Amino acid sequence: MPFRKNIWNHLSGEEREEVYKFAEIYRDFLSRAKTERETVNYIESRALERGFVDGFSESGDRMLFIERGRLAALYVKGKESALSGFRIVASHTDAPRLDLKPVPLYEDSGYALLDTQYYGGVKHYQWFSLPLSIHGVVVLSDGSRKTFVIGEDESEPVFVIPDLEPHLDRKVQREKKIGEALPGEKMDIIFSSIPLDGEKEKAVKKYALRLLEEKYGIKEEDLVSADIEVVPAIKPRDVGLDGALIGGYAQDDRICVFTSLMAALELENPDRAVLVLFVDKEEIGSEGNTSAQSAFIKKVVRRILEVEGTLAPYSVEEALYNSEALSADVTSALNPLWKEVHDEKNAAKLHHGIALTKYTGRGGKYVASEASAEFVGKVRKLFDENGIYWQPDVLGRVDEGGGGTIAMFLARYGMDVLDAGPALLSMHSPFEISSKADLYMTFRAYKIFMEKK
Repeated sequence: MPFRKNIWNHLSGEEREEVYKFAEIYRDFLSRAKTERETVNYIESRALERGFVDGFSESGDRMLFIERGRLAALYVKGKESALSGFRIVASHTDAPRLDLKPVPLYEDSGYALLDTQYYGGVKHYQWFSLPLSIHGVVVLSDGSRKTFVIGEDESEPVFVIPDLEPHLDRKVQREKKIGEALPGEKMDIIFSSIPLDGEKEKAVKKYALRLLEEKYGIKEEDLVSADIEVVPAIKPRDVGLDGALIGGYAQDDRICVFTSLMAALELENPDRAVLVLFVDKEEIGSEGNTSAQSAFIKKVVRRILEVEGTLAPYSVEEALYNSEALSADVTSALNPLWKEVHDEKNAAKLHHGIALTKYTGRGGKYVASEASAEFVGKVRKLFDENGIYWQPDVLGRVDEGGGGTIAMFLARYGMDVLDAGPALLSMHSPFEISSKADLYMTFRAYKIFMEKK
């Protein structure tokens, strides 16, 4: 029974080769998809390559749905009608980061700086003195769009939030609590430092604005209508002498995006209709019109039933009620340096397969989604019968914290939902760590769940 076993002990030489090859594709994905928009672009390009058609304008057995550049869904027709319910795997495309404020550029002490607002569960200190890149979409006054990336290519400059040296930090940092020593309002980025010739006031800012307009056609007022994200300018790398781990930014939750996408691309004639969802805004509570709480899922299901010829009053609600879902999100791996915050009996470990989290939430299961014993048993049986390595999980000791996923929002439709995804070390840091064996096993787990009734 593939339960709580180290996967590496049970892989043949050929299977190990398969794991490493799959990890190479994943590392390339991580380097290409550092924002939600880039992630959706990747999903779209891979799906179109594999014969999916635009579901909002065409009809087919394999349809792709894109909304607002931040939401995506893949549908694969099953042997049974979609009205009898979907097999759903749902992940989120957003990750902790820094966003530029609407009026970000200012000058101080001979520097042009960018004012930021952190997004999601960021530990402030991890972002100081770190090479950063800027990924932007700017809508100009005439309605046209400019898309740019600065800092990912080695020939380009990077950006940085300057930290304070230990010679000077005693009173303002070391004698304070960590949250007070490095507040969010201090997380401003050095953008440039050369002054514009002949200018006496705000000369550095003026030169920065000139460069922006010359290089990218962007004026200061254009930054108000922009989505500009600041992320680590760090390439994903193998971690450890044996190369069994992957380090990289935004693996929460793009490791689930990637594995569910790859599973969907390989699907052929599944038992039930399959819907793979990629949603935004999970890291800030799934609020907004691109989140799991938005109308997107109902819009997609309505279109699928229309194509199928089964659309009728309340059929969308019926199809969703009859569905079964995996909330594809990561969990926290047992950290060897901080074991005291984990319940070791119930903590997920790297290399031990996909983690099944029966319930989320905090303390007394507040703000939680909890799967029924029957549905957990059904998924467990499916995985056991198909050689999927899996492990149970809870996120930390009872009163140490906790967390949530999009499972609760899917559960509102009445469907059975279980949280299932790989474990990570250093979750929400600029350099999260995953297992190559877990990556591959998660892909296999999602594919089996999509394929078989």
